[in-house]
Amino acid sequence: MRTIMLVGGIIIVLVLGKLFVFSKPGKDKPSEVKGSGSNGGNSAGAAVPVNVYVVKRESIENQIFASGTVIPNEEVNVMAEASGRLIKLNIKEGANIEKGQLIGKINDRELQAQLQKVTYNQELTKKIEARQKKLLNVEAINLEEYDVTSNNIRILEAEKEVLEAQLEKTEIRAPFSGRIGLKYISEGAYLAPGTPIVTIVQSNPVKVDFTVPEKYAPNIRVGNVVKFNLDGDPSTYNAKILAIDPKVEESLRTLKVRAIAPNPSGRFVPGMFVKILADLDANKSAMMIPTEAIVPVLKGKKVFVVKNGKAQEAMVVTGLRTDKKIQVIEGLQPGDSLITSGIIAIKPNTAVRVN
Repeated sequence: MRTIMLVGGIIIVLVLGKLFVFSKPGKDKPSEVKGSGSNGGNSAGAAVPVNVYVVKRESIENQIFASGTVIPNEEVNVMAEASGRLIKLNIKEGANIEKGQLIGKINDRELQAQLQKVTYNQELTKKIEARQKKLLNVEAINLEEYDVTSNNIRILEAEKEVLEAQLEKTEIRAPFSGRIGLKYISEGAYLAPGTPIVTIVQSNPVKVDFTVPEKYAPNIRVGNVVKFNLDGDPSTYNAKILAIDPKVEESLRTLKVRAIAPNPSGRFVPGMFVKILADLDANKSAMMIPTEAIVPVLKGKKVFVVKNGKAQEAMVVTGLRTDKKIQVIEGLQPGDSLITSGIIAIKPNTAVRVN
């Protein structure tokens, strides 16, 4: 409907609830004044369109990734126990060595001479003891003299054992089979007790050390098999958990785990970095939600759910994370309608419309 009025040279036109005012022709441009009709714009309480995800329980694989380090099965710094000049060094750097094999020999001439002296005295004392025993039987000597001689025999035997132990220390032998590292000294050097000679490493099998967050401690068990990869190697290898540290590292809140893996070809070199994948017990009733529904806040994490046509916030506790979803441990129930879009424009009690 259109109504036209002329008031004081001004033309007033009312068209469909909108008011137009025109001044005299040629002077001013028309201006528009909005009326109060029913189509005057969106109201402040218009519902926000959102997408929702219905929370439900599902089965997920429980896997954790960690960084680890290859360490030798056995490693020792071979050191001298006795002092003296090294007269023989029977090793080749980088070569294999068997348990008990001679590594080095320290000059033992003085100890050998002392042992020979004790041996002579021991033989003489035994002869004296035999003669005194015959005399004792005919009461030609008293028992005290015979006891002194018998005691001398035992003293000499003890001295002989001491010298033999000292002589044993002059021979440096491999405590286990392995590979010889780089030597620290050369033949002819004078050694003092504790002087390092060479390192021996046993790398078949090897051990793999890694750490996991403390919350996974109940899921890690001795005997479980973990997978690991090397940098630049597409192959996947297996290791069996050998031991678990009985305490958690307080500063990092992590648990140290040690696994063992065969290494017949020497592919794994001690000190290598490895990537660990551990399969834990599967969770068959986990509540997994899209990661985009999570809103980080100062006190933790929250989500928005639809209740009675409005958005309500709920604080949640999360757990495992995959590439697209995250586990909710507390804060939601199966069947809740979780808002996954338009979250930035939503506040508590905002009216929403589900797409």
